[in-house]
Amino acid sequence: MIEQIARQRGTLEDRICRLMTIPGIGRLTATTMLIDMPELGHFDNKKIAALAGLAPMTQQPGKWKGKERITGGRSSLRRAIYMPALVAIRFNHDLHRKYQQMLKAGKTKKVAITAIMRRIIVLANTLLRENRDWLPVRP
Repeated sequence: MIEQIARQRGTLEDRICRLMTIPGIGRLTATTMLIDMPELGHFDNKKIAALAGLAPMTQQPGKWKGKERITGGRSSLRRAIYMPALVAIRFNHDLHRKYQQMLKAGKTKKVAITAIMRRIIVLANTLLRENRDWLPVRP
């Protein structure tokens, strides 16, 4: 039924197809992303990452110098992006390199995967905002 609605609304179908150009994101994930976050393509990248719950936020006002933590956000969206992030770590050379770099720097796997998830949501936001498809970077 959701696919029927998306096909009837051409702009929604276009947005789904645009997100599907990102390696690891299929129709179901793209649809879930747009349902859970209709703001995609309309906000800046920092705000999108915060809405998704993939951006560190300080917990205290003022001149607090403690660690920032990732809190809040849309858990269903994070669950939808988790598997594409694992696929990206394995098959996208740029994201694989970034993941390995973070592990070598002493970051935990959870922190590294969260960073990859953030990159995916920021990439999706950028592609929708600029109305273009994902293209691999040529070495």
